[in-house]
This record gives sequence, structure tokens and C-alpha cells, in this order.
Amino acid sequence: MARSTKPEGEAAKLRRGFGMLAALGVLLVLGGVVGLLYTAFATLTSMLLFGWLLLIGGVVALLHAVQGRGTPFFWLGVVVAALNIAAGVVVIRRPEAAAEALAMFAALLFLTGGLFRVVGSLVVRGPQFGWTLLQGAFDLFLGILVLSTWPSSRYVIGTLFSLALLFDGLGLIATGHGGRRIVGMVAGKGAAKPVQPE
Repeated sequence: MARSTKPEGEAAKLRRGFGMLAALGVLLVLGGVVGLLYTAFATLTSMLLFGWLLLIGGVVALLHAVQGRGTPFFWLGVVVAALNIAAGVVVIRRPEAAAEALAMFAALLFLTGGLFRVVGSLVVRGPQFGWTLLQGAFDLFLGILVLSTWPSSRYVIGTLFSLALLFDGLGLIATGHGGRRIVGMVAGKGAAKPVQPE
């Protein structure tokens, strides 16, 4: 009786892939922890990254608009690209001021979203009444908290960015670990079945 080695090779590749995913998750978790310990650095880093993304996106959009000159949307594309480029330059040159503005914007979003959730839950009183009311109250609390500590609340951007890294990293670790276990279980069952030679 001969056993097929091809499934074992595929299983090894899958295990390596899930292992790399888990390793990436560990790096993201470490980045998130460092960001939470140094929120000012995380805020500055995230704002610079955001500024460069705006700048590069604006340049690409401008090149795309120039290639499509003669179309009815040419000038609209140029204006949008120019706004992105200008915003990117401002964010890169003044990252702390941009973080303050974004913190204010985030606070207003929390406040308006929380207000709509609270009022909507009280008016509709649907099956998710308690959960929606709790979400709205939490959003209102976050909005008031950010506004009450503004402009020092600019560090909230770095905190949110670091938390996103942390939770994304934990998700990747769980996916990688679970994937390796499943591949190991499937490969073990497949290896137990001999392949009859033709």
C-alpha cells in the first residue's frame, strides 16, 4: 500500500500560511500595546500615515483625471484630487493640529450617533431596545469625554488606532491558531486512510 504525499505537502503549506498569519497577529498586538503605552507617538504616527495616504491618493487621482481629460467629470476629478493633495500636505506638516481636528470630529460623531440611538430606542422601543439604548448612552459618554478633555483629547486618535491594531492582531492570532489546528486534524484523518495502488 502506498500513501499519497501530495495532501501532506498541501497541509504543510496551509500550516505554514496559518503560522505566518499568527506571527503577523503577534506583531500587530505588540504594535497595539506599544501604541497604548505611547499614545502621543501612536497619534503622530497614525496622522502622518493618514497624511501620506491622502497625498498619494490625491496624486494618483490627479494623474487619472489628466488621463481622462475631455470627459464631463474632468474638472471635478481635478478639484477632488487637489483637495486630497492639499489635505495631505496640511496633515503631514501639522499632524498635531490635524489630530485635534479629527478628535473634535470624532466627538461630534459620537454625540450625534448616540443621540439618534437614544431617541430612536425610546421612540421605537423595538426588540433591541435595551441594547440600542446602552449603545447610545455609551456613544454620548464617549463624545462628552472627548469634548471635555479637548484639545488634549487629540491622543484619542492614537488610542483608537492602537486598539484597532490590538484587536486585529488578536483576531489574526486566533485565526492562525485555529486554522493550524483544523489543518492538523484534517491531515491526521487523511493520513490514516491508505491509498490503494492502481
